[in-house]
Amino acid sequence: MTSTNSAAPQVFTQDQLDWLPWIEPLDESELTERHHAGLVDASRAQSPYFRLLARDPDTLGARTRTDKDIFYNPDAGLPRAERELAAAATSRANGCIYCASVHARFATHFSRRGGDVQRLLDEGPGTDLGPRWNAIVTAAVALTQTPPALEPAHIDALRTAGLDDAAISDVLHGTAFFNWANRLMLSLGEPLRTSH
Repeated sequence: MTSTNSAAPQVFTQDQLDWLPWIEPLDESELTERHHAGLVDASRAQSPYFRLLARDPDTLGARTRTDKDIFYNPDAGLPRAERELAAAATSRANGCIYCASVHARFATHFSRRGGDVQRLLDEGPGTDLGPRWNAIVTAAVALTQTPPALEPAHIDALRTAGLDDAAISDVLHGTAFFNWANRLMLSLGEPLRTSH
């Protein structure tokens, strides 16, 4: 990632970052009831990214509910740490420093494997994180490169690592969602080192 902004981070990090939109987001004072419905959570009104996406509140609402289901649905599937790992690996492969920082922090928090998460950020998706995490990262990166790159061998590796159908679904759906989310974020602005 190349930026003319001296405050833009140039390496992947678990630090908390800000985000600078290239298109003017709505001001909090402009948000209507319909915008707030799209935001789903009132706290998201403080984010310039979500206020920018609120220009299309119906799409934002669908996006937010999908995001929440991927990460917060406890019914079955992957543990939260590994959902975050798949998102961090996807973001690392796509070059989205901002998203990688968010999901790497969550992966560290929920897994207590901060050193391994940092190695993923520093060394890239090819680093050895152990069989289960390697299978998740490898499948996520294959799907990130192009959907046809995800092959039956990736699914077999996930099964061998102990993932059932619901967990495999979480890897694939979370990765697909973050491929879209990364590209959206990368096309609308850039990360900044936090000012607070």
